[in-house]
Amino acid sequence: MASTTATLIPLEAVDPAMIEEVLDRAFGPDRHARTAYRIREGMPWLPGLSLAALDENEMLVGTIQCWPIGLQTKQGQVPLVMVGPVAVVPERQGEGFGVGLMSAMIAEDARLAAGGGRALPQVLIGDADYYGRWGFSAALTGGWRCPGPYEQHRLLARGHGLAAMPVDGMLGPWEG
Repeated sequence: MASTTATLIPLEAVDPAMIEEVLDRAFGPDRHARTAYRIREGMPWLPGLSLAALDENEMLVGTIQCWPIGLQTKQGQVPLVMVGPVAVVPERQGEGFGVGLMSAMIAEDARLAAGGGRALPQVLIGDADYYGRWGFSAALTGGWRCPGPYEQHRLLARGHGLAAMPVDGMLGPWEG
């Protein structure tokens, strides 16, 4: 990992076209077909937890977005936060920008919760080897489903109250 200094700023301070360019470069233009897009369809990202990384030249090199979603169960919908995408432009991957964005989002979530905000469990589709360092695990998501193709072992969650979450349900946009 290179020694890189990043500046993190609120995502809402970035031109939406620049955000889309980073996402296209990181994941390709067909990224909208991914299951994660179906889960959060029609939802705006959460400003307090969505961030952008600028490199030492103040160039946008990465973003993280968080979304209000729900776990639909027979008893009703339970709120969650969907983390991702965590995007870093290809030529800057492996330099710590993704780790910095994730760590800053987790710290901001903890700060908001400590200030009296509601801490919701977080969910994402990703690699346990990477996201496990922040407590994400598939241990309690085995009965959760997604509206599209995904690998069950990559459906990860973390956070306060996760153990009290329903054991089964369908993830989708927040309807509350």
